[in-house]
Amino acid sequence: MRRGPQDRPIIEVDNVHAAFAQIVQQFRPPRTQARQGVSPQAVIDPTARLAGDVEVHPLAVIGPDVELAAGVTVHAGVHLAAGCRIGAGSTIFSGAVLYEDTVVGRDCIIHANAVLGAYGFGYKPNTEGLELSAQLGWVELGDRVEVGAGTTIDRGTYGPTTIGSGTKIDNLVMIAHNCRIGQHNMICSQVGVAGSTSTGEWVIMAGQCGLRDHIHIGDGAVLGARSGVSNDVPAKRTVLGEPAIDLKARKLQLAAMTKLPEMRKQLKQLARRIEELEQTLPEGGAAAGRAA
Repeated sequence: MRRGPQDRPIIEVDNVHAAFAQIVQQFRPPRTQARQGVSPQAVIDPTARLAGDVEVHPLAVIGPDVELAAGVTVHAGVHLAAGCRIGAGSTIFSGAVLYEDTVVGRDCIIHANAVLGAYGFGYKPNTEGLELSAQLGWVELGDRVEVGAGTTIDRGTYGPTTIGSGTKIDNLVMIAHNCRIGQHNMICSQVGVAGSTSTGEWVIMAGQCGLRDHIHIGDGAVLGARSGVSNDVPAKRTVLGEPAIDLKARKLQLAAMTKLPEMRKQLKQLARRIEELEQTLPEGGAAAGRAA
């Protein structure tokens, strides 16, 4: 500690936000309760394997061959279908549904009503209409992944849809089948990622971005809010708009758009001036000028 202006004490820290969060907890402690173990009101298949210190709240359903590692918390109303694997220290909040064989890494957080492993949106036309394609894959989350409330991540067609370690996904995000999301991505609310699209590391997708299928977003790329991305984006490139283009080019477009009213006014003035000049030409001159 050192003295600051007017002899006030100053506490120097390396990370202001982390230090402030620690201080706030002294005045506003989180509403946590002692771990309660496994509720007798939970439905647990006899073939499920639960570590000794897991917590399973009332009305959670733990299906056949599910595995919960040490320190896992499953809140009320969660449904874990057959074969799910939940890594140590992970928390799944109320109403979340994990379909068959979903894999969750260590220290993940899955918020309320998220759905992992639903069938992908893949159909084949036949004589009777649209037939659902094979949906035999699963979803895999790395370590320290966070999935927001109401977010959906579809299973792969034959293999996994993957979310890299450290990636944070906001509420109401849609990630389609066969996508491969890299490590430490930040995906904001209402983003939609179409099937088989992949990303590198440290990608940022701002709110309401839409990504077409089978494209790749390079390491460190930034997709501005409401961007419509239909092509690959190189590493460290920032894009914006619909269709998404380089940020500098988009800014030039936006600047030009603000000048359209004045440009329209100038065009009208020029048109009137041309008409006035035509009227001063000798008879037949105006017609000849237009013909030329």
